[in-house]
Amino acid sequence: MKLRKLLFVLALLLAVPGLNSVNAEMSDKVKQGENEDKECDCEHQEDMHKDWQAKMKEREKNLLTWVDQYTPDKKAEWTQVIEEKKALRNKWLSPEFAEKREKWKQEKMAKIQELKKQFEEGKLTKEEFVKKAHGGKDLGHFKTYHELKNAVAAKDEKQAATLLNQLLDQAKLHNDKMKEMMNQ
Repeated sequence: MKLRKLLFVLALLLAVPGLNSVNAEMSDKVKQGENEDKECDCEHQEDMHKDWQAKMKEREKNLLTWVDQYTPDKKAEWTQVIEEKKALRNKWLSPEFAEKREKWKQEKMAKIQELKKQFEEGKLTKEEFVKKAHGGKDLGHFKTYHELKNAVAAKDEKQAATLLNQLLDQAKLHNDKMKEMMNQ
């Protein structure tokens, strides 16, 4: 009997520090989750932004290289659309639009919470939830870009030209939506 009590106390002493570290990890995760709702604190997220910016520059460089190679007649149009996209992004992220951005974010989060509730109640399938959560778009530009990369890798000039034109139309549409959001 004494041996059992001794083993129980020993096991308890060994388990408590482990539970404490689990508790600390969970509280760190909760704190990080709380910060996800706030605007980005760029001092702490600098590496993530650099990676994203580098990735976008690389993607833009690839696009312009492919435009030169497969649709050189559209080079000026592509350059204009890319510059307009950058200008719109910078304008949207400026302090001038902070209030609109916050309102848009709150509306989007409320919509997603409502869709999540419907999904949990079984009123929506997962595919419907994802499509509605993304505003009806199925992230076609990402899919088109990856298809374009594959066409370029396969040296399929006709497919690459078609996909570049499709991607140009999607970029123009995106710019128009950004303008519309800023003018509301």
